[in-house]
Amino acid sequence: MFASALTIVLVLLAILAIVVVTMTVKIVPQARAGIVERFGKYRITLPAGLSIVMPFIDKVRYMIDLREQVVSFPPQPVITEDNLTVSIDTVIYFQVTDPVAATYEIAHYIQGIEQLTMTTLRNIIGGMTLEHALTSRDQINNALRGELDGATGKWGIRVNRVELKGIDPPPSISDAMEKQMRAERDKRAAILTAEGERQSAILSAEGSKQASILTAEGEKQAQILNAQADRQAAILRAQGEGQAIQTVFQAIHDGNPDQKLLSYQYLQMLPKIADGENASTWIVPAELTQALGTLGGAIGTVPVDGGGSKKRVNLDEPVVEDAPDTAATQEAVEAALEAAKDAEGPTGGRPKGTPPPTE
Repeated sequence: MFASALTIVLVLLAILAIVVVTMTVKIVPQARAGIVERFGKYRITLPAGLSIVMPFIDKVRYMIDLREQVVSFPPQPVITEDNLTVSIDTVIYFQVTDPVAATYEIAHYIQGIEQLTMTTLRNIIGGMTLEHALTSRDQINNALRGELDGATGKWGIRVNRVELKGIDPPPSISDAMEKQMRAERDKRAAILTAEGERQSAILSAEGSKQASILTAEGEKQAQILNAQADRQAAILRAQGEGQAIQTVFQAIHDGNPDQKLLSYQYLQMLPKIADGENASTWIVPAELTQALGTLGGAIGTVPVDGGGSKKRVNLDEPVVEDAPDTAATQEAVEAALEAAKDAEGPTGGRPKGTPPPTE
């Protein structure tokens, strides 16, 4: 009986010892802080590691997380300056710097941060239009972080960063903004297209202008060259004709022709005058009768040599005179007379030197 009571006592002592050790030795994890209270009053803050407190007197009331925490708050309706309601959800990055203040200065610091964020955000967004709010996120973030950091400092909390996850306007406003953005993009596209067409037209006009200028310059140079070529050709042609006339004139003078030869040449041209298609009637000039009379009167006394050269080979070469050919001259004169008679027709018994009647 005594042994059983002793065993029970030993077991109770062992249990009591375990309880005492457990209440005395406290292990605080890394980046944590333990708030110790004695009889309900704050006594000490336990750092990370192994700590010993008084059992049954000291009690670790709170274990505060000292790491940076991220809290996302649900979307909250906010009214802008132009009376549009938008939904804004935020993300807060904060860290507890004073575990005692975070424990005793505020009951629920996360809830306090949320409510402070919403009220501060309403104040900031309420002074902005919707378009300004959508394009000023950095400004809103900095202003909100500054307000929160100043308000939560007495709570032992430091707000490191504030981010706006989204600013959602009403569906009708979203549709209107989308249409506006689409119209702006279409406008910019039309402007860019017009600018491109304008630049293209300008470049095309410049190219046409340069091409026209170059073409005109080419035509001008071509006309100048053609005119110079025509001028040179005319000068050369005139010089050639002048030299030909001088050569013929010189040959005539060198040949020393007489009146009988000229009359003979005149008679040889008469048949050609009557060769025309419309030469049914033609007028015989008075000089023809005089030429025939002169030539007829000189038939019996045609000189053997008219005093001129018979053959002209080169102007620079000396003239070689041949012996007179009386038979050839006589035959030429007779042929000329026959041609003149055929061309003139019957004389009607008119004497030589008498002019023909005028028709």
